[in-house]
Amino acid sequence: MENTRKRRSLLDGFLNFVEKAGNKLPDPATIFFGLAILMLLLSHLAEMAGWQAVNPATKETVKAVSLLKRENVVRILTEMVNNFASFPPLGLVLVVMMGVGVAEYSGLINALLRRLLSGASPSIIVPAVILIGVLGNAAGDSALIIMPPLAAMIFLSMGRHPLAGLAAAYAAVAGGFSANLFVNMLDVLLAGFTEKAAQIIDPKYIANPAMNYYFLIASTFVLTAVASWVTTKIVEPRLGEYTGKREEFHPLTESEKKGLRVAGIVALIYIAIIAYWTLPANALLRDPKTGSLIVSPFMKSLVPIMTGLFLFPAIGYGVAAGTIKSDKDLAAQMSKAMSTMGSYIVIAFLAAQFITFFNWSNIGTILAIKGADFLKNIGFTGLPLLIGIIIFSCLINILIASASAKWAVLGPVFVPMLMLLGYSPAFTQLAYRIGDSITNPITPLLAYFPMALASARKYDEKLGMGTLISILLPYSIYFAIFWIILFAIWYMLNLPLGPGNMIHL
Repeated sequence: MENTRKRRSLLDGFLNFVEKAGNKLPDPATIFFGLAILMLLLSHLAEMAGWQAVNPATKETVKAVSLLKRENVVRILTEMVNNFASFPPLGLVLVVMMGVGVAEYSGLINALLRRLLSGASPSIIVPAVILIGVLGNAAGDSALIIMPPLAAMIFLSMGRHPLAGLAAAYAAVAGGFSANLFVNMLDVLLAGFTEKAAQIIDPKYIANPAMNYYFLIASTFVLTAVASWVTTKIVEPRLGEYTGKREEFHPLTESEKKGLRVAGIVALIYIAIIAYWTLPANALLRDPKTGSLIVSPFMKSLVPIMTGLFLFPAIGYGVAAGTIKSDKDLAAQMSKAMSTMGSYIVIAFLAAQFITFFNWSNIGTILAIKGADFLKNIGFTGLPLLIGIIIFSCLINILIASASAKWAVLGPVFVPMLMLLGYSPAFTQLAYRIGDSITNPITPLLAYFPMALASARKYDEKLGMGTLISILLPYSIYFAIFWIILFAIWYMLNLPLGPGNMIHL
């Protein structure tokens, strides 16, 4: 017991240090502005120093590019607006928030939560939120937009700290990005890069998107248990009691009950339409050539589909409950939702410039290639080598958030190297995926981190980046510990990774 208290006090001291140090940093908007300026200078110094590396996938030499050259200064000025407009999360967030905003301001979410939580056991809520978050990553980036603010509302409705709910959901979706009960688009994307990398050694190798499926299923339940424990034993005690504004819990009125009935009917009709467009063999949203639903117009349409899942039932609820009396009320609720996105839009503009400059400079790619070569040459073998790949992927993930972009560079180094040591491409990909997910919650370069920060400031206007990272850091720490333990157990027992895929060739 005494050792447990000591470990907890050490962790608290470390998290307090992270929080204080992080909160001494400027506002996130200022940080991204400063990073963008720093990247301009660093890119120039990197080119002068002759930084370069050979891309193992293309065999082309990747050189550092100075962004202070005449043509690149012109490029920065002429493409600045496009960098912002094409910033992937921007459109997704704003589109989804129109639907979520109407659901919130019409009263649908409030009424639905009161109905669902009226008889729910508090012990079930935390693992349920986390499990849904982990499974939600099958819907891609949509879950990172929807789940954190929704989980904050759920916790607040239960009288718990809303930031604990937000952190649990964000960590579940972002940190559990390589755990699921379903094969999804990420599995397909990574398998494509793994196949090309493996064909360097075996030209006949064919990758199966479900190559890690059994391990991902086990990971889903392990991470759900770990994140639930971290939330209740570490995050909530550190946050303490929430002293902000709470909504009082009132019984549902007759108009609210009527609104929920109408919203339920609308939701069922909407789901039936989506099912008609996806389930039949030749359905509208399936791939017209292959009939696939994983790689299909359906997966590319998830953002508007999710928006509709909130918007149309919310309209039905609002009309029936009397909170939407005309199209003007609907437009006003959408506008109110957009007005809360002001700080996010400012941060997104500056983050888009920094991330674009970072990509144009080639510095991230060079660091990834050099780091992979270093790991290849230090002489590790067996489990230590594989854990080294996990840790290296964790660190690179802080610099390059895109899972597929990193694997396109790292795969052609690690997959052939481990094939020659007798390990299957599926096992190498698994080691990378674990590392790629662990640090997702705490990297500010993940494009949805500013969105999480903006949502958190709804409950604490003065909340700094350091506080949010200190709340999320325990998830990354414990995910790393237990995921690596699970990985080691799988390795020692030589368990199958997925259908037709073992650890060894």
